[in-house]
This record gives sequence, C-alpha cells and structure tokens, in this order.
Amino acid sequence: MGGDEAPARVVEGCLIAAAEGGVHLLLVGRREAIEAELARVVAGSRSGADAGRDRIEIVQADEVVAMDEPAVTPLRKKPRSSIRVAVELVKEGRAEALVSAGNTGAAMAAAKVVLGTVPGVDRPALAAVIPNAHGRTVLLDVGANVDSRPSQLREFAVMGHSYAREVLGTDRPRLGLLSIGEEESKGSDLTREVFRVLQGTGLEFVGNVEGGDIFSGTVDVVVCDGFVGNAVLKSAEALAHLASDMLLEEIEASWRTRLGYVLARPAIDRFTERTDYAEYGAAPLLGIDGGCFVAHGRSNPKAIRSAIRRAAEFARARLHEKIRDRVAELHDQEQKVMAAPQPAGPVGSIKPAGPSGPA
Repeated sequence: MGGDEAPARVVEGCLIAAAEGGVHLLLVGRREAIEAELARVVAGSRSGADAGRDRIEIVQADEVVAMDEPAVTPLRKKPRSSIRVAVELVKEGRAEALVSAGNTGAAMAAAKVVLGTVPGVDRPALAAVIPNAHGRTVLLDVGANVDSRPSQLREFAVMGHSYAREVLGTDRPRLGLLSIGEEESKGSDLTREVFRVLQGTGLEFVGNVEGGDIFSGTVDVVVCDGFVGNAVLKSAEALAHLASDMLLEEIEASWRTRLGYVLARPAIDRFTERTDYAEYGAAPLLGIDGGCFVAHGRSNPKAIRSAIRRAAEFARARLHEKIRDRVAELHDQEQKVMAAPQPAGPVGSIKPAGPSGPA
C-alpha cells in the first residue's frame, strides 16, 4: 500500500516478478483495493504478467501508514498497518523478506523493533547499489543512522562486504572509507579513527577513497555515516536525471541530432539501463534479523520487480545468517586481543611521582 501510486504500480510489478522469477508473494494491504488492481492488470496484460497470479496471496491489513506520518506510527498508533503486518510475516517465517515502497522510516522502525538486529550488530545500515564504470558499488549507510561510532562503521563494512560477495557475486570485494583525501591523516576525527579500526577487520581494506571512486569502479564497497551517504545518494540520483533530461533536450534540438539519435539509440538505451534506479530496485536494510528492502516512493513496476529480485537473492543467500557469523568472528578477535597480556614498557622509562612532585 506504499508508494506514490500504490497499490497500482506495486501490484503490476509484483505480477511481473511472480511470472518471471517464480517467487511466491504475499501482498499486504486492503484486500478489495489489491484484488481490483490484480484484476485490472491481468485483464489488460500483454507482457505475460497474468502468469504470476497463481503465485500471489493477499494478506488483509486494515491500516496504512501515510508517507508524512512519524516513523513510530506502525509501532504505536497503527499496529495493524500493512507495513507492521508485513514485518510480522517475516518474523513468523511465512515470508523470507519484505519489500516496501512506502514510508521509509516506518519500514525501518518496524523491522528493527519486530525482527530485531542480528546478534552482535548495534545498528542496521541502509545500503545502496550504485552503477560504476565496471559494475556496481555498495554504498552504506545511506540514511538509517545520522551519527555513527567507529565500531558501528566497522559493522557496516562487514555487512556491505557480505552483501557484495554473497548477493552481487563480487569475488573479493575491495573496501574503502569515504573521506576527503586518500591519505590516512585526511578527514574528520571519526574517519581517522574508523581508518584504524577497519585495518583490523581482515577485509580487503584499500584505505580512504573520495567521492569519484564510488563511480570509477576502483572499489566495491564504500563505508560512511548515514548523513554523508544519503547526501551522496540523492546527489547521484539527481545528477543521473539531469544528464538524461539534458541529453533528450539536445536530441530534440534539430533534425540532425534527431537523426543521430536514431543511429545511436542502442548505445543510449544501454546507457539509460545502466543508470536507471529501477534496475536496482531497492536498498537492503542490512543487520536486521531477516530481509527488509526499502524502495523509492516513486517506484514504477520495473523497480518493484527489481526490488523483489534483490529480496529473493538475499533470502537465497541467507545473508543475515552470514552477517551474524562474520560479526561474531570479529567480536571473538576483539576479545582475544583484549585478553592477551600487554607488553611492558622499557624498565626505568617512567618514574613514579615522589613527595615533591613528578620526577
């Protein structure tokens, strides 16, 4: 029931995903509205979406959290809202993951409280998959946490590394810390401390990276706090839209450019596909003890289909379990380091203070 044109676009995307991917879906919301959209799409289908109808079940939810309502609404005021019911389906094991194009804050709050976090994870992180020159870059956190401690950014690194390897298929993900320069001394107090922490994770940490590295393909996972990550993500999305609009404007400028477009259309279509947010679908909320994917409110059917694909890949990889195991390994390493005897300093290097003051 969430999204700018819900439930129409959501239902259409779900039918396409069910037909193409063979997944079974539970559509949570007001039954009459969902059934009406299912009937409409099936009746007018020319893309084979009707083939997915038998793999779809409706779960009734009387309430809906509006986009402008507080994040705590499904926890305090609307316990039978569609997002709360969807999260409970995952908790009960009836579903392996959830996808929402509705109120982002409400989805994250409900998932964190009802599902809980993976043992050992302090805070979940919202990850975005961004196209780069050679493939895809995982950027996290992109908005779940405004302020983060070094230990939490270390957890983000582990989760992003796991997602890149297990879901995106990156063999040896290279990890970078977003800063204002490549040198270890560059950045804020937070990034300098995180740099030191990430060196001890055992991951393939390449050091500090700058904004351009997100898109160059020199790194596979980029870690930052949610304030910075959200600004980067929104700027990247706006730039992609601007580039597309400017290109179309130039194409329409004259008959020569329109003719050139006809010749270059295959390349332009491939470019558009690589930069289209709908190809990537939704951002996973990593660190939750289950699958939770947050899609754009403006998601079209293609984006919903892609989001469901990502959620299915997450479920097949059992990623939350692998994150739990990797985080547990890191904590074990920390405990061993803390328990190990610390080397003593050179004899006579420090003298105790005497009666007349420090020696």
